[in-house]
Amino acid sequence: MDSTIRRHVVGLLLGTENDWPVAFESLVRALGPVGDAHGVTHEIATERTTIEPFNLRDKPSQDLVIDRLAYWYYVPREWLKKASLMDDVYLLNSPFTFQSMEKHSAYCAMMRLGLKIPETVLVPYKNPLDNAKYAYTAQRYNQPFDLAAVAEPVGYPLYMKPFDGGGWRGVSRVDDRDTLYRAYDDSGEMLMHLQAAEEHDVFARSLSIGPETMVMRFQPDQPMHNRYAVDHSFLSAQSGDECVTINRTVNAFFKWEFNSCEMLVKFGGAGQPDQVYPIDYANACPDVAVTSLHYYFPWAMKALVKWSAYCMVTDRPRSVDLETTRYFAIGDRDDLSYEEKLAAYRKLADSHFDTDRYYDWCDSRLRNFDEIALEWFQGPEMDAVIVDTVRATFPPHEQDQFIEHFRGLVALWCRDEAARLSSVPFVHR
Repeated sequence: MDSTIRRHVVGLLLGTENDWPVAFESLVRALGPVGDAHGVTHEIATERTTIEPFNLRDKPSQDLVIDRLAYWYYVPREWLKKASLMDDVYLLNSPFTFQSMEKHSAYCAMMRLGLKIPETVLVPYKNPLDNAKYAYTAQRYNQPFDLAAVAEPVGYPLYMKPFDGGGWRGVSRVDDRDTLYRAYDDSGEMLMHLQAAEEHDVFARSLSIGPETMVMRFQPDQPMHNRYAVDHSFLSAQSGDECVTINRTVNAFFKWEFNSCEMLVKFGGAGQPDQVYPIDYANACPDVAVTSLHYYFPWAMKALVKWSAYCMVTDRPRSVDLETTRYFAIGDRDDLSYEEKLAAYRKLADSHFDTDRYYDWCDSRLRNFDEIALEWFQGPEMDAVIVDTVRATFPPHEQDQFIEHFRGLVALWCRDEAARLSSVPFVHR
């Protein structure tokens, strides 16, 4: 092989999705070869990874894998572990973090760092586990408890939700003692948290891919197609930056590179700062469907292509070590304010994600990618993604309506992007 050419393969480990994979594959093809500072040309290809028996000494063809499946499917999970440990395949995200992906572990870690996690209590299973040892263990060691007394210091309203999350599975708003017991009875064999409901003015959901973060106004009470509102000024500069810092800190701490974070924001008054409460920030498979993200879908696809290319072309180090003590050393200090701790976490997170180097690299090595991507999103291939996804998602009598709905939102992004590219040079940070 010509030493001035390196070939890389991005593996897509997929379940039922087809919209963003088609967009990602098309953008990678449109991007073309990428040169580096040493005169080497890097050719990037994609493949959809299949599931089959594998020898632990097999050499994978992929250099990087975007995983959307292994959080629930053990066969590809074990293949990813092997590919990481034996072959240094770069993973978005690593299966070694899946235990941390449980909300419980993530809450514990971020509480220690001093983030404003609402008061949270874990309660035992309502129904006995299907395990021969459970009855004896429960009889000898499980202490009886008064559920209402446990909930009282948390306060009403509160939310009862599974300790490990799962796409709003089993989440209940609890307003009083009666709904508390009803929700607990319904929980069955799910292990549940009771979490205080914080007063807030807006719900923010941020999506981070590598060092790039988009903070969006989220409307959880709306249908899925309308949950992300196109609103560029719903947060102050202070709370917007804090949301970015929190999401990036969470990701760097757990070595997550493709993750979303939900936060409640209470606006300050009379010179007081806004308050940001992270409530859910451990999502192994964040939503990137065009029928959900709509306006923000092109940004997500561009960020995913750029970060994948950066990791492979620059040989970004692979690591399964979390190095959490660096964060705890800051979080455990009593002499630092909340704002000073956030600034220190942001510094660690930006260092982990090579933030400055990444943006400089994109500016120099992917100089024309913004224009290439804009042209693609304005073209027939993107329109086909919208049409095919809507037809696969919505009932026939709603399809024409939603095809035009999502066409309009993507077209709005294209107009905004064209205006941005024709104005003053864009500052990424």
